Amino acid sequence: MAEGWLRYFLPSAEVWSAGTEKTWVKPEAVLVMAEVGIDLTKHYSKTLYDIPNLWEFDLVLTVCDEAEAACPRYPAKTVRRHVSVPDPSGKELNSWRSVRDTLKRISRRLAMAVTEGHWPETAELKRVVDAKE
Repeated sequence: MAEGWLRYFLPSAEVWSAGTEKTWVKPEAVLVMAEVGIDLTKHYSKTLYDIPNLWEFDLVLTVCDEAEAACPRYPAKTVRRHVSVPDPSGKELNSWRSVRDTLKRISRRLAMAVTEGHWPETAELKRVVDAKE
């Protein structure tokens, strides 16, 4: 869902999403993103090693504590940020919607910072997690 939002807010950026293991894009994610007009049907599950130019990222954003712990060390030029977002797997659609909306706020703030010419600090991204639109 974060990849969908970041592609929406930063259409000219190269955005990649990967997990700690290859699974599938969950149907609930596809459904709740479609509710807000973002199509994930062509998205597919990837691990870090499925992504081209793995070591050439400008920014790595993790939203899962497990992913943050497993994320490799990157060269000094790569900015890393982490914001913990609950995993809605196995929960009702309202949990998926809540995570979708949280990821929207994080992605919008990240996009705003990028257009202002800087990378947002982790604290800046965390502040929007509990904010309501």
